[in-house]
Amino acid sequence: MSTTKSRCFWVTKDPIYIDYHDKEWGRPIHDDKLLFEFLVLESFQAGLSWLTVLKKRENFRKAFANFDAKKITKFDQHKFDKLMQDAGIIRNRLKIEAAINNAQCFLEIQKKFGSFDKYVWSFTGGKTLVNKPKDRNDYQAKTSISDAMSKDMGEHGFKFRGSTICYAFMQAVGIVDDHTTDCFRCKKIRVNQNL
Repeated sequence: MSTTKSRCFWVTKDPIYIDYHDKEWGRPIHDDKLLFEFLVLESFQAGLSWLTVLKKRENFRKAFANFDAKKITKFDQHKFDKLMQDAGIIRNRLKIEAAINNAQCFLEIQKKFGSFDKYVWSFTGGKTLVNKPKDRNDYQAKTSISDAMSKDMGEHGFKFRGSTICYAFMQAVGIVDDHTTDCFRCKKIRVNQNL
């Protein structure tokens, strides 16, 4: 793992963060299960650092049935209580309730739109928005598009889906490309996407 590569300003020296930035962040995702995983993780991240979530990611996968939405919708009070005792995840009652609720909403979106992928990418017409930020001052916490996504998701019953969460989700799954212009991933992603 090279330390000479130029990366986005928010990447620390933590190998988990570097690996996530280099291999995942900003790459377009069209797999419903992985999109759901990121949606759940982003909702748990609210108010915390993303690194905290990344370090617990494998624990989340185990606790939340590998992000199988159908299985999550069947979580009962016993399972909920188990999750509240699981030190491997973020034990927040409202966020756990939201994850279970959102699994049902996710399945309903799949039925209505054909896939969750079609739904979330519809907010940008199926294209990645390339922002070309130069530094931290060019970053936004939310946009009119994340506002629209948040509002629409709320109308579909989703919880913990504020505009800031939606924007972080959009960045994570490549709906938005926010790699800084000096980041080595910036050119690689855009060459691969022909952007």
